[in-house]
Amino acid sequence: MLDRWNTTVGPEDEVWHLGDFALGVPEIRMAELLGRLRGRKHLVTGNNDTPATTSLAGWSSVQPYAEIELDGLGLVLCHYPFRTWRNMSRGWLNLHGHSHGRLAPLLRQADIGVDVWDFRPVKLEQITATKRTRMRIAPA
Repeated sequence: MLDRWNTTVGPEDEVWHLGDFALGVPEIRMAELLGRLRGRKHLVTGNNDTPATTSLAGWSSVQPYAEIELDGLGLVLCHYPFRTWRNMSRGWLNLHGHSHGRLAPLLRQADIGVDVWDFRPVKLEQITATKRTRMRIAPA
């Protein structure tokens, strides 16, 4: 997974990790792993992220929820999928992890967990282009 990450992510890329960073990995190993991953990394915490994970020095930010705009799209980022989310009716997208591809997405919602995307980070244009996410970008 380290090689797949670093093949996908450039040194200056912004990466939003949507939780459950490294289950059962000792803190010193997590720190070493995080340091080897390319990009500026933000953690949106998951149910398995312990204080050892959230306190690692390699995160640019750590939060349980985030709203960002990227390439003209509003994004609601959380480890957990939502049934409704802020600005949903205005075309904002909900990107989440947690469900390991076992949950049918709503319109403008996608599971971006690595187990759904060939165990590598996924770029926004890939998410919005694929049919498996039921992602249809339409004016609000």
